[in-house]
Amino acid sequence: MAVGAAKPINPMLVVAICFSIAALEGYDIQAFGIAAPQFAPQLKLDPAQMGWAGSAAMIGLMLGAFVGGWAADRVGRRPVLAASVAAFGLFSVLTAFSQSFEVLTLSRLLTGIGFGGAMPNLIAIATEIAPPNRRAATTTSMFCGLPAGGSLVALIAHQGDQMMDWRTIFLIGGALPLLLTPVILWLMPETRPAHDPAADRRLLAGVFAKGRAVPTLLIWVVFGLDLLVTYLLLNWLPTLVVAKGFTPAEGATASLWFNGFSIIGALVLGWLADRVGFRWPATLMFLVLAGAMYGLAHAVGLSSILTWAGLAGFVVVGGLYVLYALAPIYYPAPIRAAGAGAAIAVGRLGSIAGPIIAGQLREAGYSPGEVFAAMIPAALIAAAAVWGLMTVGKPVED
Repeated sequence: MAVGAAKPINPMLVVAICFSIAALEGYDIQAFGIAAPQFAPQLKLDPAQMGWAGSAAMIGLMLGAFVGGWAADRVGRRPVLAASVAAFGLFSVLTAFSQSFEVLTLSRLLTGIGFGGAMPNLIAIATEIAPPNRRAATTTSMFCGLPAGGSLVALIAHQGDQMMDWRTIFLIGGALPLLLTPVILWLMPETRPAHDPAADRRLLAGVFAKGRAVPTLLIWVVFGLDLLVTYLLLNWLPTLVVAKGFTPAEGATASLWFNGFSIIGALVLGWLADRVGFRWPATLMFLVLAGAMYGLAHAVGLSSILTWAGLAGFVVVGGLYVLYALAPIYYPAPIRAAGAGAAIAVGRLGSIAGPIIAGQLREAGYSPGEVFAAMIPAALIAAAAVWGLMTVGKPVED
């Protein structure tokens, strides 16, 4: 339990609130990909503009993660969480009223800042409320909300074969976070340890000091490559499936499988990491991801696409939540949220690049299968990087 917490900490309540926050983030992030086949022609967006609009939220998330992690180590997890959730709710509503590429991109940028402010807080809270032998399971339980929210938007966006209006999708995704904000302020206990003012002066050095330089860089590489593939699929999977000759409803179904199996992957991989350590689960998940991308590249039938999309979600999104549990253990408590925030922020360069790369490849004439296949090297490099991290890194004992 955190030193100086304002309220007694009920771990189940904290996990439930954090799960809800993650679910609303997942809803909004996936909403972009689900709604894209509708708003792209309405707003007259070409593939390159689609890539930039999809990446705008990730640029904002990168900025928000730096600031949110820093602020949370100083003023507390609860107020930063509440402000972040209110921000991404408000700007998701603004997304619904976009009438041009410029307004859409700005709305997504500001929404992403809210996402980024919340993310390092969720990671730090999981580390602070869970015993060491339950950290991976606790973190993955919280972050299962992301694919759960993504699955929810895929379900409610369709009524049979009829797509809900894309503006309504974003209005729902904006209203729910605004309703959750007072719940956070009222019920969420403070888990932040007593702040050490000296930590402000050694923050940047802290993530590289005492043998943490190489682990920090490897964490950033692994996060970046995982997020590159994750957000390429989150933003482009429905569109690429449609480009293979399927209907928009079938594209949304592929997203549903991707998100649904990522929940199972998070729970299974988190459970496994708590029992056998991170090395083999984290390495194997990227090797399996390479195989899943090969399968998606060559899939021709809907059942094959759904199978490979589900497997990809199992390892790349489910595995991402295992990485969220892994990153904080390399940093001491006074810089934990900031260290996790830096990993998220730098890693988000991958999430920014993913949708842009997909858009540029499609603009250059690449087929959907070739776009999927282009992600195989990223998965293999990530496998090597996570193996190296587990070889040279030394976790910090609080």
